[in-house]
Amino acid sequence: MHLLWTLIVGAVIGMIAGAITNKGNSMGWIANIAAGLVGSYIGEKLLGDWGLHVAGMAVFPSIIGAVILVAIVSFFFGRGRD
Repeated sequence: MHLLWTLIVGAVIGMIAGAITNKGNSMGWIANIAAGLVGSYIGEKLLGDWGLHVAGMAVFPSIIGAVILVAIVSFFFGRGRD
């Protein structure tokens, strides 16, 4: 059950990051989950483990990490699509 909760929270974090970077419409649900989970890892490594925790992820550093990840990935792979 924890794995399912983690995937749901990762998807929400990825959706928030996609909305902030205006890439939310071009990302599918698998990409949202991946961006949320990898972004959570990046954000917590860069910014630490502070703030509200949901499913073992610090929400604010996770969102910031996911925004950084989506911005970098869309810079390299999203050119010419906008």
